[in-house]
Amino acid sequence: MNLKFLIVDDSVTMRRIVINSLASLNFKDYVEASDGNEALVKLEENPDINFVITDWNMPNMTGIDLVKAIRTSEKFNHLAVLMVTTRGLKEDIIEALKAGVNNYILKPFTPATLKEKIEQILSSKNVEG
Repeated sequence: MNLKFLIVDDSVTMRRIVINSLASLNFKDYVEASDGNEALVKLEENPDINFVITDWNMPNMTGIDLVKAIRTSEKFNHLAVLMVTTRGLKEDIIEALKAGVNNYILKPFTPATLKEKIEQILSSKNVEG
């Protein structure tokens, strides 16, 4: 399966960590965005993106608002969405799941955790690749 990722985080360092983790798992096709607004533009520009990895806390448009925008869009609502965040409260996780994330990772994380969550999403969701 050919996965193309959109990595959304306002931290360049965090995007590097995600990209390096993906590369270690042999995923090398990705686009980056620094907030939800930029992410929506990137989705329009790259119709082959099929997997979004997003932070929660970002300026301009948060990850939660991005997830809601994706889930209410006929064009993008099929995308797999993984939330990677420092927000570990049960209420936050419930809010993210209600917004429509497919899975949730707490920072800091290991490549093994990222691989496990991606595989869980792929096995539970028919991601078009």
